[in-house]
Amino acid sequence: MTELEAVLAVARHGSFRAAATELAMSTSALSATVARLEARLGVRLFNRTTRSVSLTEAGAGFTAQVTPALSQIRAAFDAAGDAGQTPSGTLRLNMHSGALRMIGPLLHEYLRRHPQMQLDVVTEGRLVDVVAGGFDAGVRLIEQVPRDMVAVPIGSALSTAVVGSPDYFKGNRKPRRPADLSRHACIRLRFASGAIYRWEFQKNGEALIVDVNGPMTLDDMHGMRAAARAGIGLALISDAFVREDLAAGRLVRVLADWTPPFPGLALYYPSRRHPPAGLRAFIELVREMNV
Repeated sequence: MTELEAVLAVARHGSFRAAATELAMSTSALSATVARLEARLGVRLFNRTTRSVSLTEAGAGFTAQVTPALSQIRAAFDAAGDAGQTPSGTLRLNMHSGALRMIGPLLHEYLRRHPQMQLDVVTEGRLVDVVAGGFDAGVRLIEQVPRDMVAVPIGSALSTAVVGSPDYFKGNRKPRRPADLSRHACIRLRFASGAIYRWEFQKNGEALIVDVNGPMTLDDMHGMRAAARAGIGLALISDAFVREDLAAGRLVRVLADWTPPFPGLALYYPSRRHPPAGLRAFIELVREMNV
């Protein structure tokens, strides 16, 4: 293993000196290590001059085959070493407040299973760089996950619902199609960027976007639900927020045939060879809950 690591380091850097620094070895010790492997193989792996080091044809073929194999061996050692470890420490997560409401039971189960872990959850509307922000992972809608991240779906598909209170509908006819919303008071949503959300609908392959108007604009779904319950107007909101209100009759849903399900939430994290034990345990729980 030491000899193979030495060869790959020299191949990466094209320099014995730089490779020796990476491996915390002296240049002479590194050169001797590579020479021993070359002697065992009976072939020269590097062309050496006083100014440069380059792979021979045999060396290039050898390193191309060894690199993925050594990567798998390292991963096997890491996994075996961590197998008996109990997850401990702090797992930092970033998500929207709506996501926190939806995955709360998942977080509670995680802490029950791993009492030596602590969760540090930050909620914010804007999409952040989880690496730059010092987070282990984030939770967002699947469509918002950056392409360079590993994504693990959480739960099933989601859907939105246009809702209003029974009192509101006493004085207003229920809309039958999105165009009818022009005659209704609507509670608008402002994103963290400052942009106002334009209501999205779809039916039988037809997609519509409607700019609604109304007496109130909010940046929080809890506030939107409360305003809808108070009869201020109609709100387009995640159905997970209003399920209990709909069941209890505090809110009434309209335009249900125009709000089909869409891909839901995902846990996402940086692509890395071996995630920390705490994050790995959370990933395993998410996958288990999806079964």
